[in-house]
Amino acid sequence: MVKLAETQQVDVVPNPLELHGDSVKVDMSVVLPAKMLPQKYVYNLTTYYKSGESDVEVGKMTFDAADFPDSKTTTSRKSDSYSFLYDPATSQGVLEVQGVAVDQKGKTKEAPRAEVAKGIITTSTLVEDELYPAYAFHGYNDKEELEPTNVDFFFDQGSSLLKSSETRSQKGKDFAAFIADKNVTRTVTITGTHSPEGTETVNSDLSEDRAKSIEKYYRSQMRRYDYKDLADSINFILKPVVEDWTAFKDALSAYEGVSDTQKSEILKVVNGTGVFADKEKALQNLDSYKAIFKDIYPGLRAAKTEVLTVKVKKSNAEIAILAKQVAEGTASADTLSTPELMFAAMQTPSLTEREAIFLAVTKKDGSWQAHNNLGALYLEMAIAAEGDEKTSKIEMAITQLEIAANKKDAAEVQANMATAYTLQGDKAQAYDAIVAGLAKSPSADHAAGMNAVKGSLEIKRGEYDEAFETLKTANESTSVAFNRGLALLLNKDYENAVTGFGNATEQDAEFAKAYYASAIASARLRNDADMLASLKSAIEIDPELKEKALNDLEFANYATQVAEALN
Repeated sequence: MVKLAETQQVDVVPNPLELHGDSVKVDMSVVLPAKMLPQKYVYNLTTYYKSGESDVEVGKMTFDAADFPDSKTTTSRKSDSYSFLYDPATSQGVLEVQGVAVDQKGKTKEAPRAEVAKGIITTSTLVEDELYPAYAFHGYNDKEELEPTNVDFFFDQGSSLLKSSETRSQKGKDFAAFIADKNVTRTVTITGTHSPEGTETVNSDLSEDRAKSIEKYYRSQMRRYDYKDLADSINFILKPVVEDWTAFKDALSAYEGVSDTQKSEILKVVNGTGVFADKEKALQNLDSYKAIFKDIYPGLRAAKTEVLTVKVKKSNAEIAILAKQVAEGTASADTLSTPELMFAAMQTPSLTEREAIFLAVTKKDGSWQAHNNLGALYLEMAIAAEGDEKTSKIEMAITQLEIAANKKDAAEVQANMATAYTLQGDKAQAYDAIVAGLAKSPSADHAAGMNAVKGSLEIKRGEYDEAFETLKTANESTSVAFNRGLALLLNKDYENAVTGFGNATEQDAEFAKAYYASAIASARLRNDADMLASLKSAIEIDPELKEKALNDLEFANYATQVAEALN
């Protein structure tokens, strides 16, 4: 049995081995020659992965003669699949098999080990980490905002004359005071209306005349308060409403002077067929007419005025100065609102100044947004740091994010947790966090950033179809374009992978890794010229890639050509 083991056939797929996710999968097919498996004998074939001093048992295949009754005259075939966890220190090892013959008495004899595959292709580790510090929206709008001021003036039946009782009333005095303040005004919209009865509707200009009456009054007040050139910048919009039942129906809905049955009768007339005047005459025949004429109609003889003025805000420079004073403790925390402070923090390019402002906000109101954004800031600091400082900033970020999560487990919080775990190398927790965050319906901008993270993690999990689909909805960037290409390469779509890597180098002509990955795709396509050209481009940009290329099993079939071209 041991002698015949020399002629056994062992096929391994893939060969060389390949890393996908956290492990290396081995599909093994073994054919034993005829006469190798006598009755009552057993042949055990154990697979090992050996690298230096490391020798890991991968799996065992057992051939029991009882399962192969024709083994004396025919070959004996068996297949199995194994996997083992990847250790970066052992990528240069070999896959070996060793047979052990066992007789009916349990005696054993080992056959020499035989190499069946060499090394591990680790192209999947080229994936670009995506890190997305997700800041919650500060809630402040520094753009121009308009505030409405509304006042309704009422008129006598059939009249467009603005009564002194209206202008001298409290609302009239308040409106005059409003005009006197010279608020920065963009538009004044005046909607003139009338009640439904004939004495109102017979004058088709009544609604417009009422609107014009208010415009005239408004302009006279501007002259009184010396608006000068400011008046020319105000746009007056007159909207006469003629023969429209909308306002009437709104008033009727809120009116309690008639029963629900009577309301139904009224609406049946209003919503029925016929012209406006015919409907008004029909209403006069209802028992409820006197009530609606007395209580609803007067409120419809109006000019409804809406003035849109520019909301008074501090300038961005003023907010920045005050925020710095709040952070330094020289100004009260109430000097600015929380949205203004959060806005100021996001405007400063200094991360230390931003940290001071966010810390002030956490003390001011302790909102989840403040703690989340402080955590996101620490992640930014961690990304730029090294060693102990990096570790410290990540831990500080997680502390703030845990506080934020206790207040509200928002999408932004989970997105930041995913980035923190990615920085710590914990792919499993990072993936769980990003999936949880996306399930919370983040904004479109956040979803795009989070999908970049999710796509890179899916590549690390060996989920290449999912990764490509996810990355199609991610923020476009050089790293996202590269990861899309890598997902295609690992999914054996080599031509589209080359295109994907080309997209990455179009965005960044100095992206050496993209040229290197394109060389791998070309090698798998057996396109020697493109492979060598891409490798040369990669190594010109990053000379350290030369040693990697010379030892990369992706180029094993081109070892001589690669060596000659790169030396």
